[in-house]
Amino acid sequence: MRILSTFIPIEEVTENMNKAFPDEEFIYCEDIEKALPELHNADILLTYGEDLTPEHIEMAKNLKWIMVISAGLELMPFQAIQEKRILVTNVRGIHKIPMAEYTLSMMLHVTKKNMIIVEQQKSKSWDRLTHFPVGELHGKTIGILGVGAIGGEIARLAKAFNMKTIGLNRSGKKHEYIDEMVQFDELHSICEKADYLVSILPSTNETKHILNDTHFERMKKEAVFINIGRGDLVKDEVILRAIQSKKIAHAVLDVFEQEPLPSDHPFWTLENVTVTPHISSKSKFYQPRSFEIFEQNLHIYKQGGSEFINKIDLNRGY
Repeated sequence: MRILSTFIPIEEVTENMNKAFPDEEFIYCEDIEKALPELHNADILLTYGEDLTPEHIEMAKNLKWIMVISAGLELMPFQAIQEKRILVTNVRGIHKIPMAEYTLSMMLHVTKKNMIIVEQQKSKSWDRLTHFPVGELHGKTIGILGVGAIGGEIARLAKAFNMKTIGLNRSGKKHEYIDEMVQFDELHSICEKADYLVSILPSTNETKHILNDTHFERMKKEAVFINIGRGDLVKDEVILRAIQSKKIAHAVLDVFEQEPLPSDHPFWTLENVTVTPHISSKSKFYQPRSFEIFEQNLHIYKQGGSEFINKIDLNRGY
């Protein structure tokens, strides 16, 4: 079996895979262009999911399975994949630890006025935040848009701060760390109640630009909006209006409609906006965790099984 990768994993990962599957042929390439000569013979393809086109799928005559070492799938050529009935799996869930830690760190960053503290150190100013009320997470309400593995972990950590948790998902199914679960038709309700509104929603036809001016108008003036899901959840101008008109207190943005964020974008210079360059999932443990899922799925695949971890519904795209 030929397993082709369009990226070169870290040495720890390649060594582990060779030990676990000594009879399989692993071919690691720097990118999709370097992988093209091997594509027609590949049985399994490893990719971050951003480099494939319908033409690549057509070239891959023997391809039976694509393992996406990412959770985001919006750039995958699903129509071509579906036509050839290729299995697709991803690493959904491995981001829960770094993304939950990022979220809580940013909530504390804003609430404890860390930005001001950093600036005061630079200017050697001994000012004990006399003019800046420092808040607490304790007793506040966090609204979580998209309660899956990541949203559930955010809720679990929030409970350590004695926060109330409200979640939103498609089914309304209860979760052990969510005090109140709502469905999409109650989105306005969660916006009204949240002191911190966090989105982990994927990019789908249903979620694209789902947040608009009316949602931000209903939010508390002290509310903090955090987006770690996808940038097309809300138009840039909607966030700008909410921030500039002080409908909300702060926005923490890790994802954007256009990435990289243009250097002349107003988000960069607004004092009540925190910009990070799509790094909420960054962790040195990312690849090892990803390949743990791939290893388990490869055992299932070799045994002729069908109960794969994170099997993607090709019709829905997730």
